[in-house]
Amino acid sequence: MGDIADDLAATVSAAAASGRKLSIIAGGSKSFVGRSVVGERLDVSGHSGILDYLPAELVLTARAGTRLSDITQCLEERKQMLPFEPPDFDGKATIGGTLACDISGPARPWRGSIRDATLGVTLINGKGQRLRFGGQVLKNVAGYDVSRLQGGALGTLGVMTEITLRVLPKPAASATVCCELDSDAAIKRMNEFSRMPLPMSGAAWLGGNLYLRLEGAERAVSTALAKVQPEFRPGDESIWLRIREQSLTFFAGNASLWRFSVASNAGHRLADQSWLFDWGGAQRWLRGEFDARYLESLASDMGGQVSRYRHGDRSGEVFHTQSPAMRNLHVRLKKSFDPHGILNAGRLYQGV
Repeated sequence: MGDIADDLAATVSAAAASGRKLSIIAGGSKSFVGRSVVGERLDVSGHSGILDYLPAELVLTARAGTRLSDITQCLEERKQMLPFEPPDFDGKATIGGTLACDISGPARPWRGSIRDATLGVTLINGKGQRLRFGGQVLKNVAGYDVSRLQGGALGTLGVMTEITLRVLPKPAASATVCCELDSDAAIKRMNEFSRMPLPMSGAAWLGGNLYLRLEGAERAVSTALAKVQPEFRPGDESIWLRIREQSLTFFAGNASLWRFSVASNAGHRLADQSWLFDWGGAQRWLRGEFDARYLESLASDMGGQVSRYRHGDRSGEVFHTQSPAMRNLHVRLKKSFDPHGILNAGRLYQGV
């Protein structure tokens, strides 16, 4: 653990002067996300360590190369947690990479995403300048929220060095239940349960089974269990860890993995294919080789977007085609933060 921000800034400044492109990496656990990047490796894994933790204020600040496992261990000691439930990916995941890829686990619809939990960010822009955005309290997050803009930017807007996050107390009780349902019935039930006053933190469908997770105060969980029984039976609680870590058999293999972000109540399509629903139906995973334009049309009809999350051709576009206005916005942001186009060039979209 240590502070290598000066070295990182110097490297970026020199690269900007010479026009050298840089490929930012820390744990490397999410290198598969986005398009293929060509550039000199800029390793930020050495820039790690928890800088500040205020349990009473539910706020933690860490260097971007800090492993999630170290943050989790620190929070566990005070019975607190990262609300967005990110994948640890065999201990390799870092907080910076998690924000850059905007990855959140099964609890995301109920506890928010990592972007929602981000209060402040310090980064090095494409000129080698160090910039600080946001603060350590929610009221400081106003106006153009550059901190949260880093969520999903894949490092194209800067090299993050410090991140301040809101954390939450761990729930006192947790229970998982499941029942057999087809996909259409599962979508209907997930949306019905989401509108009910239940302490939900997970709703997923896989292999003909609908899984619900109830978390909160012991009395709240026991009351909720009484409401969903006898329709539901006790379920395997490890399902959430395996969904979060993408370690289910569903995720294995080299076939393209597509991620749909759609309206949670959208009707099921391509029912004869291999699917997994998460986030109460708002996140849907599909395995197999398909025409990207066809899936984009399908996603648009379902009120959302689709991306080629893993495997397949990474030299072409992997995210949903942008409208001209959105494309122009991305290009302008890139030029503002990285005028020389040296940071993870093209990882998000070609030219961005």
